[in-house]
Amino acid sequence: MSAVSDQLVTFAILVYLVAMISHAVEYALGNVRAVSARVTPARELVGAGVGGAGVDKVDGPVADAPATTAPAGTPPSTRPSRSAGRARLAGRIAAGLTVLAAALHLGALVTRGIAADRMPWGNMYEFVLTVTWIGTAAWLVVLWKRPSLRRLGLFLTLVMVLLLAFAELKLYVPVVPLMPALQSYWFIIHVSTIVFSSGIFLLGVVPAVSFLLRNGYEQGRRSFPYTLARRLPGAADLERLTFALHAFSFPIFTFAVIAGAIWAEAAWGRAWGWDPKETWAFISWVVYAGYLHARATPSVRRNVATWIAVLGFLTVLMNLFGVNFFFTGLHSYAGVE
Repeated sequence: MSAVSDQLVTFAILVYLVAMISHAVEYALGNVRAVSARVTPARELVGAGVGGAGVDKVDGPVADAPATTAPAGTPPSTRPSRSAGRARLAGRIAAGLTVLAAALHLGALVTRGIAADRMPWGNMYEFVLTVTWIGTAAWLVVLWKRPSLRRLGLFLTLVMVLLLAFAELKLYVPVVPLMPALQSYWFIIHVSTIVFSSGIFLLGVVPAVSFLLRNGYEQGRRSFPYTLARRLPGAADLERLTFALHAFSFPIFTFAVIAGAIWAEAAWGRAWGWDPKETWAFISWVVYAGYLHARATPSVRRNVATWIAVLGFLTVLMNLFGVNFFFTGLHSYAGVE
């Protein structure tokens, strides 16, 4: 079963990669559709005798209109409709491949758990596998409810490929029994909620960074990296998704921290000892609480609040990778050298 799990992870990474490429195709072709949709009204205005001022009001993408001009005699709707159709097809293929990758990913987790005869959360490799699957599953739920956000899939699949490849190359460990210190029912309660909330935070950082880029683009910034957001959904939609994901995940994360303190009291005779993991979990909790407070404060700009959310995810990464690699404490269960 362990070998099957390893193979399924490899297949999942490859399918995520192909899904990412398909999303990239949709991302590129989708821009042609957007430009064409805006160019036509502008030309109609010119043909109707409206002055140049009316054309100048059309926003960013129209500036590239000359590049989309069809040869004389070509039906105006032919090229946009073909590009739009190809973009939709690429997007649907990408979504289908993401579902397939998530199924392979889940199969890897299940077979790993069967091989270990426990929940597959006993070391950092397994933790990363589970967090990334939660992020993907949550994304598929978002995509099902909000298909208009599908272009975010390019960045989500990119994150999955990078994290899973890193886990395979740097974090992999053979299946081993659970350490005695972790053999408790609190293992399932505490770690499952930490894994779940971390997976949602992982998904949440994608629209957060996308919002910061898109918001800058909508404000007229045309330099790198803001131009990357030219084809993304509107800034307002991205910001609302960011808030919804964090507002959903934060209470679960809070419960996970409390459950960890209760488990520590039962296992070590103290609820809190400022162990490196405990310290960084507390830092993450404070930062995410600060984000939600800033988001609820009318005087705080949305981009400022979103930067706090991004900072929160950086503290999560520090707790996951930095603490395991650079610190030693009671939570040293990463399983890597």
